[in-house]
Amino acid sequence: MLVRRSLLLAAAALSLPALAVAAAAGATEVVRIGHVAATSGAVAYFGKDNENGARMAVEALNARAIKIGGKPVRFELLAEDDAGDPKQATAAAQKLVDAKVNAVIGHQTSGTSIPASKIYFDNGIPQISPSATSPQYTAQGFNTTFRVVSNDQQLGRVLGRYAVTGLAVRRVAVIDDRTAYGQGVAAEFIKGFKEAGGTIVGKEFTTDKSSEFSAILTKVRASKPDLVFFGGMSAVAGPMLRQMKQLGFGNTKLVGGDGICSDEIVKLAQGALADGQVVCAEAGGVEEKGKAAIAQFHAAYKKRFGIPVQIYSPYTYDAVMTLAEAMVKAGSSAPAKYLPTLAAIRYPGITGMIAFDKAGDIRDGTLTLYTFKGGHRSLVAVTK
Repeated sequence: MLVRRSLLLAAAALSLPALAVAAAAGATEVVRIGHVAATSGAVAYFGKDNENGARMAVEALNARAIKIGGKPVRFELLAEDDAGDPKQATAAAQKLVDAKVNAVIGHQTSGTSIPASKIYFDNGIPQISPSATSPQYTAQGFNTTFRVVSNDQQLGRVLGRYAVTGLAVRRVAVIDDRTAYGQGVAAEFIKGFKEAGGTIVGKEFTTDKSSEFSAILTKVRASKPDLVFFGGMSAVAGPMLRQMKQLGFGNTKLVGGDGICSDEIVKLAQGALADGQVVCAEAGGVEEKGKAAIAQFHAAYKKRFGIPVQIYSPYTYDAVMTLAEAMVKAGSSAPAKYLPTLAAIRYPGITGMIAFDKAGDIRDGTLTLYTFKGGHRSLVAVTK
């Protein structure tokens, strides 16, 4: 009896290595996707929108039971809040590096994406921003840095030209909020406006936390502009519109980039925004052939979160999906192994074809012009 028991134990012991190998082969690998945005502070509505898009993508991937290199994987979203602050952004970036993420989506703004990108580059972690538009972000020579939207050179210059050709104005005053984004988009607007034959009659600046503009608006009003361009976010533009009305600007148009291009500006203006008064541009856009897919995303987003899309959640969704596609094609979630595949990717996303140039910028990117009517954003045109 003892002999038989010993033989059984020995047989069991011999089978343990084989069982361990089988278990390892079938084990689910966890792929960690970091996401960073300002989910607190003045532009939290944009940041949460981005995070929601990433969350939808992770949920969709896990529902598909993706395999990488023949092994089942589970995607996990590690979401961090940088509050739109560069110092918090670098702290969040280091936290994700320490957590050994396989990739990062973000950051949300140019002012946070640029300092964080050095940390990701130093650690070889691919980073795709769905909404940072400053040309400086991809001009640093980092092979880990990508974006899925057009940059401010394209956006600002299109707005500048449109001010002359579409809005028929010749005199513009410019205000920016001194952030990397605000200054950058204002500078590119000025170039496009001047190239189209316009004249800049005044340049002023504020900060991204200001709420009092009477001094600079009084100077702007004295220059008699046909239009005011603002480089900054809705949190500042809304109160600025209220004070423009109080100071007798009438319905002088306010033009800006994607930072003011959501319905949030209507709420913040508190009745001071007339139909057609604000014109803005989104650094992206879906052409006619992609409208059905983007409409499905909007409906799914509303069902999942109970609120409408702000701007960039579809691009965040596509950024996550593009990373996953690169990992599948490379047969590995290891950053060093899938990075070359990501750089050469062509992924048909819901926002259009995702492909990058040598700098990491989106190839053949689109722009969308909007105004506001009846309290909601209204499409003007999709252009390139």
